[in-house]
Amino acid sequence: HVQLVESGGGSVQAGGSLRLSCEVSGYTYSSYYMGWFRQTPGKEREAVATISNDGRVTTYIDSVKGRFSIAKDNAKNTLLLQMDSLKPEDTAMYYCAADGFPFTVDAGIPNYWGQGTQVTVS
Repeated sequence: HVQLVESGGGSVQAGGSLRLSCEVSGYTYSSYYMGWFRQTPGKEREAVATISNDGRVTTYIDSVKGRFSIAKDNAKNTLLLQMDSLKPEDTAMYYCAADGFPFTVDAGIPNYWGQGTQVTVS
């Protein structure tokens, strides 16, 4: 039974930083591709950043390049998203996702999802 639990969301002023975490259990963490997605009311969920199973390949959407950084901590079975220079348009519910098959910000839909953590930038 795959479980993903996000934490680290909150409210911050524009220009500030937040670090999201996603604790994973129920599968061989190091073998899975993972990513962060976000969604605002009335809009489709969009991929923000992804990382390959070995952590070597990352993809980002253009709007967060240079500001967000995704990483895997295999020792702690945790996926991280460091978000710097936050903007009001980054406000959304952020979801952690995983799958045994590859996916990127441009292609693929993962099968496993967390419940989400809210990020609000004012």
